Amino acid sequence: MDFDLTEEHLAVQQAAREFAQTELLPGVIERDNLQKFPTEQIKKMSEMGLMGMMVDPKYGGGGMDTISYVLAMEEISKIDASASVCMSVNNSLVCWGLEHYGSEELKTRYLIALASGNKLGAFLLSEPEAGSDATSQQTSAIDRGDHYVLNGTKNWITNGNSADYYIVIAQTDIEKKHKGINVFIVEKGWDGVTVGKKEDKLGIRGSDTHSIMFQDVQVPKTNRIGEDGFGFKFAMKVLSGGRIGIAAQALGIASGAYELSLKYSKERKTFGTEIMNHQAIAFKLADMATEIEAARLLCFKAAWMKDQGLDFDRASSMAKLFASEVAMKTTIEAVQIHGGYGYVKEYHVERMMRDAKITQIYEGTSEMQRIVISRDILK
Repeated sequence: MDFDLTEEHLAVQQAAREFAQTELLPGVIERDNLQKFPTEQIKKMSEMGLMGMMVDPKYGGGGMDTISYVLAMEEISKIDASASVCMSVNNSLVCWGLEHYGSEELKTRYLIALASGNKLGAFLLSEPEAGSDATSQQTSAIDRGDHYVLNGTKNWITNGNSADYYIVIAQTDIEKKHKGINVFIVEKGWDGVTVGKKEDKLGIRGSDTHSIMFQDVQVPKTNRIGEDGFGFKFAMKVLSGGRIGIAAQALGIASGAYELSLKYSKERKTFGTEIMNHQAIAFKLADMATEIEAARLLCFKAAWMKDQGLDFDRASSMAKLFASEVAMKTTIEAVQIHGGYGYVKEYHVERMMRDAKITQIYEGTSEMQRIVISRDILK
């Protein structure tokens, strides 16, 4: 058992850290205030190879392992969770699923552009009546021979307006229930595709979250991923990998808030001494550091299992469940350590607290993760 990172891992970590500090930190508060999508920052992340890190180089990706992806996600998320969720969706939910289950034609037509960052992707599963219950798809894809006719509404879509390509989950045969669900690649510019209003969110306000509507959209049969009825299995496997990315995002939010708190505790004085010398603050920092390290190890384990080709479903759910809980707890404590300053935007931790909450909700709520874990340990 080796806990040391390789030189390549350390190089990826350092590059992501430097990028976050120089390119993401300036303007992060303004982007949050204005709900401004980080267009220029995402472009630069693409140039760095952060948008298709795990994709084979022959398809335009970086050919890196999942550990590298976790390290980069943590560093980006320390500074800007809105940018990191765009990175997570494109890497985990879009590129990974397309590379592993898409045809060569689809990889050539779409994956190369997505992995290189020339195009951006989105994953469309949730609906007004189908969130945690992903089997209750109302969006329909009716088979018309050489194409499908797509109708329905998807909501809570990250990259909803900024994406060029959508991975869409839809019901083809309702009588077959989840075995009648398919998955398609749909281009944003096709006739019948409409982007709804941007959601006004508590956190990750820089990312664009929209509803997407489909009205009689004609999808070529060649744009279906996998065999007929593969859509639900595709969604579950892709989400399992995606949870590693969101766990890493939660880890980054927590570790970023901790680092700011540690720094502040060494500068702020009360009762004639730095607040780090007060046991109440020192113990908070100790708990934060311990829980963050535990979350990091869970993330690494899930990433390692994925890279080894092992069944990582339980590990990814554990990582996401624990890391998201740590993110929420740590950011609340970070605001407390900062006192009144923690309640204002200038010191960043109030934004981190707002950003942390979504990690307990998207790509499977904490309650859903407990269902996944309990089913696995009790089978």
